Amino acid sequence: MSASRKISDASSQQPFASGAHPEPVQRLIEAFATLPGVGRRTAERLAFHILTSSLSDARALSQAIELVKSQVKHCAICFNMTDTDPCVLCADARRDASVVMVVEQPKDLWTLERTGAHHGLYHCLMGRLEPLDGVGPETLTVRELLRRVEHPQHNARGVKIVEIILATNPDLEGDSTGLYLADQLARRGVGISRLARGLPAGSQIEFANRGALADAIAGRRKMN
Repeated sequence: MSASRKISDASSQQPFASGAHPEPVQRLIEAFATLPGVGRRTAERLAFHILTSSLSDARALSQAIELVKSQVKHCAICFNMTDTDPCVLCADARRDASVVMVVEQPKDLWTLERTGAHHGLYHCLMGRLEPLDGVGPETLTVRELLRRVEHPQHNARGVKIVEIILATNPDLEGDSTGLYLADQLARRGVGISRLARGLPAGSQIEFANRGALADAIAGRRKMN
């Protein structure tokens, strides 16, 4: 049998290795690939960056991840992510504790807080109502929100809440969650509002989608 025939027979019986990466690098790539929005190529670039970084930089990243997992927790009042309890927002005496903006996740809180436009407090639901996936009010922090409204001692600095701003996402699940909360809060005599929707500043009507236009018409305001 010729050498080429032997090679051909061997290759047909034994699969090639899964990749050219060393096993530790492959594991790192697979770990990065589990992150949201990170595809295979991005995961490989991140792994190569770690591989070519100094040992001190790699250890600093590892320690930062470990600290996040060991020291960061939920604020007992608003459920924001924090390393102190209460969080720095709930503990800030300069903020209006009588106005609470309700968001789905801490990441939404961080986005809204960067605008500098809200000077009250927040409440993170830690999700939204999704009955088909088994996510009901009992799965979220709805009970804790209602407790803050009913009993001021459970709100920051013992301040009575007079207004709840619903800032759930403007989609089917977010709107359903907002409607449910509005119904529950209305029974408790607290003021309820929601984030304005419609045409963003600087945009043109011809480029707006139907949902944005409908919200802009429904949310129109008087000028006199």
